[in-house]
Amino acid sequence: MRRAIPPRAILPLATLAALAFLAALAGGCGHNKFQQEAEAEKLAVSLAREAERGGYELVTAEELKGLLDRKPDMVLVDTMPFEESYRAAHVPGARHFLFPIPEMTAWSAQETGGKTQDDFAALLGPDKGKLLVFYCGFVKCTRSHNAALWAVKMGYTNVKRFPGGIYAWKGAGYATEAGG
Repeated sequence: MRRAIPPRAILPLATLAALAFLAALAGGCGHNKFQQEAEAEKLAVSLAREAERGGYELVTAEELKGLLDRKPDMVLVDTMPFEESYRAAHVPGARHFLFPIPEMTAWSAQETGGKTQDDFAALLGPDKGKLLVFYCGFVKCTRSHNAALWAVKMGYTNVKRFPGGIYAWKGAGYATEAGG
């Protein structure tokens, strides 16, 4: 079984993910390599700090695919808007639970599509050690950060965030599901 990413490896991993994302985004946009590096650094450090503050680990598209292929007992959650995103395409087997983009310091049913913290706990289940993986659209999107942060706040101990989200999943050439 693949081991979890140690906290000291989060920043290098986040840096690589951010560099790949920004290189793809900036290709042909007129940015020079120094500007690209400065932007990649900001994004990588922001991602690493979110993960550190949230108390969860990060996984790549390849690592998530490996997990799904092994079919562990896990809950995979897409945190994007249902109609605009989840219904169109999501990682196979993902469940849906909306979270907002700004960091959610207090639970807000208004920002979670009318759902309560009890609704979230029901989705995640009673096993606080079960593997939970959250994702949203792309690295700069922080909906998955909010979900992972709240899972940790609620006492879940095996929490991971797939920061590349559906864009990285599709970019890696992996299949998606539609509907809901």
